[in-house]
Amino acid sequence: MPSALEVTSCSRCSRDSIIHQIYSGQHLCGSHLVELIHKRVSKTLRRQLPLPKNALSTLGRPYRVLVAVSGGKDSALMLHLLHRILGKRRDVEIIAGVVDEGIEGYRAPSVDCAQSLCDHLGIRLERISYPDLSFPKMDNLVQSLPQVGESNDEVNGMMPCSFCGVFRRQGLNALAERVGADVMALGHNLDDVAQSILMNLQKGEVDRTIRLAPHTEQKIDGLTPRIVPLRWIPEQEIHAAAIQLDLPIHHGNCPHAGGALRQRSRLIVAEIERDVPGSRHGLLQSMDRIKELARESNVSNNESIRSCENCGQPTNRPICQACTMREWFMD
Repeated sequence: MPSALEVTSCSRCSRDSIIHQIYSGQHLCGSHLVELIHKRVSKTLRRQLPLPKNALSTLGRPYRVLVAVSGGKDSALMLHLLHRILGKRRDVEIIAGVVDEGIEGYRAPSVDCAQSLCDHLGIRLERISYPDLSFPKMDNLVQSLPQVGESNDEVNGMMPCSFCGVFRRQGLNALAERVGADVMALGHNLDDVAQSILMNLQKGEVDRTIRLAPHTEQKIDGLTPRIVPLRWIPEQEIHAAAIQLDLPIHHGNCPHAGGALRQRSRLIVAEIERDVPGSRHGLLQSMDRIKELARESNVSNNESIRSCENCGQPTNRPICQACTMREWFMD
């Protein structure tokens, strides 16, 4: 067994490894890690992305892929790989989109990183802010949250991430509508997806698990189909690959994320993976099997979906959560 200071060689060449895939037993150098991720993402795209043979003739325009970016490692690597895999197709247009939540000292530098990568790749970046959607900036929301909670019992105990997740989804929906996207790519990695599955199971929300992306096999009415090209790639490998490729990425953490349920689920998933390597993959395979059983039983993603009476966005209630939350913070 190598000592703590000894560097192990790559399992595929003589170069030093930068990562150990405990679940596979492989040690990988930077080049072979990037190559492996590229192959996995290409395989995932073949399953998730139903591209027409020639969109210019069938659609009369390019097939538009909106890539949700944030300036972080996940979306940066996703945009880089989608550009490498799809960028040469004349009938495919890749557009990047970023949602500005209004977090001082956090969002601006991350958007700068996203813009830098888009400029390098020759991809246009569309932006939208919470005020554009009539939502409060997150910094203002966090400041007023205690006061709003005093006058509304439903708000008491809610964390900032609960609001931000809802508002961010609305922002992505608006960007997709603005650019006429045929599909939206989200940068969720294997750890993200495993955490989401765990949180849904903790709350008994199997229906939400069924509706998790990708949506290309079972679309949700009124919603641009989501794909998740990185869903089989662990977060650590994405970080290492982004550094290997020297991508411009923002390393900061959101200052309002403390105490969120996802943070606790992140620790649980990491501990399970340490004890039983491959557990994250198992959770994802379980989700896919649940979705497959739902399709076989003719359970539709749209059974409880309706249009919000205020904004028209898809929801499972008369007034969507975004509109409800917006009302809480209106004077």
